[in-house]
Amino acid sequence: MSVLVFGLYFPRHRRRDLVVAFLGVNVGVLAVAGSLSSSSVGAGLGLGLFGVLSIIRLRSTELDQHEVAYYFSALALGILGPLSGGPIWLSPALMALILLVMYLGDHPRLFRSYRRQVMVLDNAVIDHVALVAQLERILGARVHAATVERVDLVNETTVVEVRYSYAAGSRRSAALAEASR
Repeated sequence: MSVLVFGLYFPRHRRRDLVVAFLGVNVGVLAVAGSLSSSSVGAGLGLGLFGVLSIIRLRSTELDQHEVAYYFSALALGILGPLSGGPIWLSPALMALILLVMYLGDHPRLFRSYRRQVMVLDNAVIDHVALVAQLERILGARVHAATVERVDLVNETTVVEVRYSYAAGSRRSAALAEASR
C-alpha cells in the first residue's frame, strides 16, 4: 500500500487529502477482514456493516476524502471491538494499527506544503501553458496540475482546480510550517 500511495499515486496526482483516505480504508478493510477470517461470525456480517458506509455516504451531505477515511476507520474500529476469535491480542493490535496509520497518514507535517483548491480567474484562459504560468504567478507556488472545470467566454472567467506546492525555502512554506506546529 505504501508503494501504491507514496510511490505511484501522490507523485502523479498530488492530492494530499486522498493519501489518508487510501491508507485508512486499506488498513480498515485489512483489519476487519483479518479479524473476521479467524472469527466464528460470518464474512457476510462484515461486508454488510461496510455496506452501511456506502448507504450513509450516498444519503448524507458530501464529506471530504479525509473525513471518509475517519468515518471508515471508526466503522472498522466498531466492528473489531466486539469480535472474539483468534488470539486475545488480535483485535486490540488491529485497532492500534488503524489508529497509527490514521495518525501518520493525516499528520500535518506529511506533505504540508501541498495544496489543492478550486479557483475562479477573472479572465478566460484557453492556453494551458499560459494558465499554469498565471496560476504560479498568483499563488507564488509551483503548479503540479491544473484542470479547467469551466471557461466562460461571455463573462471572461475560468474555473480551475489547481494542485500546487510551495518551495521548501519560501516565506509561505515557512509560514505553513509554523502554522502546523
